[in-house]
Amino acid sequence: MSDPERPHRKRKIALSAAIYALCYLFLLTIIFVMIIINDPAGWTTYLVEQFSDVLFLVISVFFLVVIVFFYYFFEDRETLVSMNNTLLIFSLFSVSAIICYLFGRYISPYSRPLALFALLSLFLLNRRQTIFLNFIYTFFIFIIDVYTNAYATTELVQEVYSTLMLGFVSGTLAVFFAGSVKTRAGLVFTGVVLALPTSLVVALLNLSSITNDWGLYLANIGYRMLGSVISSVLALALMPVFEWVFNRLTLFRLRELTSTNAPLLARLKTEAPGTFNHSLIVAQLSEACAVAIGENAELARAAAYYHDVGKLKQPECFTENQTGYNVHNELTPELSADIIRSHAKDGYELLLSNHLPKPIADVALQHHGTLPMKYFYEKAMRISGGEANIKDYSYVGPVPQTRIASIVMIADASEAATRALRDHSPESVEKTVRTIIEERMDLGQFAECDITMHDLTVIKQTLVDALSGVHHHRVEYPTIRFNRDSLREDKRE
Repeated sequence: MSDPERPHRKRKIALSAAIYALCYLFLLTIIFVMIIINDPAGWTTYLVEQFSDVLFLVISVFFLVVIVFFYYFFEDRETLVSMNNTLLIFSLFSVSAIICYLFGRYISPYSRPLALFALLSLFLLNRRQTIFLNFIYTFFIFIIDVYTNAYATTELVQEVYSTLMLGFVSGTLAVFFAGSVKTRAGLVFTGVVLALPTSLVVALLNLSSITNDWGLYLANIGYRMLGSVISSVLALALMPVFEWVFNRLTLFRLRELTSTNAPLLARLKTEAPGTFNHSLIVAQLSEACAVAIGENAELARAAAYYHDVGKLKQPECFTENQTGYNVHNELTPELSADIIRSHAKDGYELLLSNHLPKPIADVALQHHGTLPMKYFYEKAMRISGGEANIKDYSYVGPVPQTRIASIVMIADASEAATRALRDHSPESVEKTVRTIIEERMDLGQFAECDITMHDLTVIKQTLVDALSGVHHHRVEYPTIRFNRDSLREDKRE
């Protein structure tokens, strides 16, 4: 049986191969410019006399690019066919290589920020990709060192060949040291930590030069420490640029987006305070659920903060923002359903127009899936005498495509449903949450994401524990009213 999507996938892969080819040519252009800068007067002679070396360099870089292509072809085709991801990867290669070249040429080969690529890649891509790409990047820098005229007029043979070990050590340790970093200050401190093992490598590589030149020996160690610290400082400075240009989500950007002073959240707090307060609770619940099933807790919290921003278009039409008057009492159920249904798409468009990352906008679009709006459907059935079409009173979807979208869908409905309960005992909350999850399963809302039954069980229990605490029983306060005189100490003996 033929696959109708197969030709489409082939076209995407062919387009990706063409983009990789262009990126390969761009990398060669960068290397060519480096050769010219190294010897402005004699670079043509160098190309002729060292033609075999230059040819080997061109072929080596080609194979490095091909290896990256096949890595994504077999391991992650979604990244392969994404032009944005491909351009990000080769932009990281190019920018990091240029910076390393400048430091190596004008300061010292040991001062090069070799961990810069790994630090940027770690936060802009992921750990697994970074470990692989760091090996490719290290070989790329090594090939430039050996097969260009970068050090043709010097005797820095040891420095050139130390690139391999320093690149592997710096990049790989950066991945593990920075993997748990949560703040920008922590990223800078990672550079300080990296300085210790990489300086030890330089110290061991230069043992033979101790007796000849103590000053040079110590200077090389100092340059390596400088390079490690500069790696983290430059990563900190360049990361916002890559975040903005490629619209990437990093831990740091997620934390900025979840500040209540962020523009859209500030609007939500002012124009739709009920929705804002609801979103805060849903964010706490979503974060707890994400932690429980091993998902990205920061992304879950951010997505929950913004899942209802579409209500900013008509905040007064949503119950949590109403103060007694319900506009839907004067509208037909068809019109009411259209207004309520539109907030998912409105939120999606508002988030994208404000340049928020697409994963957050996708959750705003998907968090109601294709669920029916029971209240307006039931109202239409009464008015029409049972002739209403359920599709006219349902959200248009799509259903959740990720586990985080599913988490927000469940947390959103559970928070609203349990808030309306009179009995907030754990048993009552458990029954409510279980009903919500089972109903969405019956309606196929989780059919297009990789959430499992075990995940749903864990999510249910997490929500029950959290919501039982949020809506816990409070002691009824006495109606006694105090004033200043009643609180004044009795000074009579």
